Amino acid sequence: MTNDLTSRFASVKLLVLDVDGVMTDGGIYFGPRGETWRRFYAPDGLGIKAMARLGVPTAIVTGLESESVTHRAQSLGIDLLWQDQKQKDRSIREILARTKLDAQDLAFVGDDLIDLPALKLVGLPIAVTNAHPEVKAVARYITRKPGGFGAVREVCEKILEAQGKRIEF
Repeated sequence: MTNDLTSRFASVKLLVLDVDGVMTDGGIYFGPRGETWRRFYAPDGLGIKAMARLGVPTAIVTGLESESVTHRAQSLGIDLLWQDQKQKDRSIREILARTKLDAQDLAFVGDDLIDLPALKLVGLPIAVTNAHPEVKAVARYITRKPGGFGAVREVCEKILEAQGKRIEF
């Protein structure tokens, strides 16, 4: 990583994540009564929990609303949860108002066109490796791992490493 990119990772005070295609593999599964299910990658959750313990909280901003996302956020201790958000830049502004942080203090991980306004607003825009090409074009960092298969954990480790911290359990 370049020194500029390392310093951007080091300055992250809040990690904001999209869900479908970032925290999950992008698949939405339907149960017999029409309920939606998502597949989350357990090591990503361990990274999120470690970040919180080490002073870097996480928020979720997602375009859909789902009980599975609510449950996952609760299980990870994520209190900053915005669902059914079609204009994610508005959600970022609400997060900034609530947390009193500056946009430069935030990293946002996205994968699709709906994420572009939020990515353009934050200090560290990140795309998963399987993101839409336009998302990759605005990203300062592109993960090696795909969404739902370790991309979030990779980002957590990069942030903590740049801040001189290490995931320990």
